[in-house]
Amino acid sequence: MLPRFIISAFAAVLLPFAIGTARAEDSKEKAASVKEEDGKHFDAEGNPTFKIENGVVDWYTFNGYRRYHADCHVCHGPDGEGSSYAPALAKTTKNVDYGTFLSIVAEGRKSVVGGKEVVMPAFGDNKNVYCYLDDIYIYLRARAVGVAPRGRPPKKADKPEAATAYESSCMGG
Repeated sequence: MLPRFIISAFAAVLLPFAIGTARAEDSKEKAASVKEEDGKHFDAEGNPTFKIENGVVDWYTFNGYRRYHADCHVCHGPDGEGSSYAPALAKTTKNVDYGTFLSIVAEGRKSVVGGKEVVMPAFGDNKNVYCYLDDIYIYLRARAVGVAPRGRPPKKADKPEAATAYESSCMGG
């Protein structure tokens, strides 16, 4: 039994590398905002990222917190800290690139960990998740690199007009 557990644990650690979902560990420096468009920030590679200055989070990080806690925390725990049911996204997001994150959330994923099948359901048809994937990613990225503390951000930037327009368009209203 012990050898099977060790092999399963070893496979669970190496599986992301084998299927190409891993990336070099994210950091505050890699996640730094180098460009801003309509209140949304991007890193040097063009991936969405956060902007937190003097305790004030950008709108998208704040909204990501709200949306994460509306749908994701049920399985992944408060603040992305994980649970007995699903992994800590505040840790795993550090090693998953933006495209892979989108794919996993939209399409779901099945894997075997410790001899048990675990399933991440697909959220590609759930507008309450899909329309806010960037925001959720931004929030989890800020948690992953250690710049967003646990709990509701105390101060936030105002909601950009572009965010309102996108939300209306995506939600169909």
